[in-house]
Amino acid sequence: MVSVQRAPWFRREAGFRAAQFCAAILTTALVSSSVQAGPLTLAGRADLRCRSGAAQYPFQPMLPAAKRVLRDTGKLTIVALGSSATAGAGASEISHSYPALLESELKRRLPEAEVKVVNKGVGGQSAYDMLQRMDTEVLEEKPALVIWQTAVNDAVRDIGEEKLAKILRKGIRKLRDADVDTVLIDLPWLPREERYPKYDDYRAVLAKVAEEQGAAVFPRYGIMKSWARSKQFTAEELVGMDGLHMVDAGYRCLAVRIADGIAAELTGAKLGLAEAPGASN
Repeated sequence: MVSVQRAPWFRREAGFRAAQFCAAILTTALVSSSVQAGPLTLAGRADLRCRSGAAQYPFQPMLPAAKRVLRDTGKLTIVALGSSATAGAGASEISHSYPALLESELKRRLPEAEVKVVNKGVGGQSAYDMLQRMDTEVLEEKPALVIWQTAVNDAVRDIGEEKLAKILRKGIRKLRDADVDTVLIDLPWLPREERYPKYDDYRAVLAKVAEEQGAAVFPRYGIMKSWARSKQFTAEELVGMDGLHMVDAGYRCLAVRIADGIAAELTGAKLGLAEAPGASN
C-alpha cells in the first residue's frame, strides 16, 4: 500500500472579437445570476437543493486551456471519460446521464458559445481501460477539457494503489501534453461502502495524484454525502437499488454542480451558490 498525503479537501471529507465574446458571456452569466436571486421556478427550486454542501465542498477548477480555446474560437468541447456512471447506468434514459445534462446546463450558462459534451463512458472499465482509449477515442475529439470519472472499479477490484497511481499520472500527463485540461471525479459516496475495505485508500490515491499533477478534482464523495445528510433527497434519489449507481435526480445534481464550477471559471462570474434551505452537513 502506498503512503499518501491526503489533500485538504479530502481530509475535510477530505484579440477585439475575443474580448467582445468573453464580455458577452460574462454579462449573460451575471444576468442569469441576478435572475436566480428572484422568485424561483419549479426547476430552480429543484436545482437549489443540488447546492447543499456547496460551501463545504466547493468545485473551483482552473481551466487555462478551456478558457483560451473558448476565448479564441467561441467553442468548447468536453469529453466525459469514464465507466458506468458516465455511460448513465441507473438513469431512466441516456438523456438523463450526467454528460447529456451537463451539455444542456453549459449551453444555458454560455449561450454565446458552441458547447459539446461527448460521452465516452463504458460500463465496467478500469482506469487502465480508459487510458488505452485516450488516443483513439478521447484526443481524436480535440477536447479542451476531459472530465475523467475513474477508480471506482479499481477500488472494488482492489487492483493495487500504486498501480492506480501510475495509470492516473500517465493519463493526466498525456492530456497535458495534448494541451487539454483535466478534471478528475472523486469516487461516489456509497450507502454500504464498508463492503470495500480499501475504498478510502483508493480515494486518497486519486486525491494525491491530482494534487501532485495539478489536476482539478470534483469532490463527488463529499457532495453526495452532504446531499444524503441534507434531508433534501430521499435515499432512492441518490443511489439506485444496486447500491452503486446514481439515478436521475443525482445525475442532474451532478451536472448542475459541475456546470456551476466550469461556467464560473470560464466567465469569471461569481454565481453566488446558496445552500439549500434546511441543509445540514
